[in-house]
Amino acid sequence: MDASAQTAARSRREELISRLHLRELPGESGRFAEVSVSGIRVGTPGGPLQAHSSIFYLLDRDLPLNFLHRLESDDLHVLCEGGPVDYFLFHPDGRAEKVTLGRDLAAGQGFLVAVPGGCWKALRLHPDADHVLLANILTPQWTPDRVRIGAGTEFVERFSGAAPWATPEFLRTLIGPNWIA
Repeated sequence: MDASAQTAARSRREELISRLHLRELPGESGRFAEVSVSGIRVGTPGGPLQAHSSIFYLLDRDLPLNFLHRLESDDLHVLCEGGPVDYFLFHPDGRAEKVTLGRDLAAGQGFLVAVPGGCWKALRLHPDADHVLLANILTPQWTPDRVRIGAGTEFVERFSGAAPWATPEFLRTLIGPNWIA
């Protein structure tokens, strides 16, 4: 990317942060802003919750990693602009997969990824991308008691070798500062 394109990308990123009122997301990293919470309540095993909540979420060159975490809600991510961004998904049955959101359909990228509740996930912005803006819809709604951030030795041992990229070193990178001893 030449200097003019870098300046334009930086300007766009700053505009998104300002206009969408994005703020840093503690623990996970990246920037987010709540967009909506459904007015409909649904029953869940843990009690009633709103049917959905949604956020805008941004990764950029300053905060390129969304560290490993697990949500109880289903989490649909839709690409709004930028990218590509890799999703590293770790399923309860021991499978690990990488999904890339981006605009290059011929390269296997896509515009959305559905992350089932109970899956671990981490995101990494591609090194040549300036930013990625996502819309996330969580069903039922996100609540702070239904998220777990970070993992430790047990996670690394369980998922090491579950995919070619799932080395102990890389898994620790995805956990980042949220290592649980």
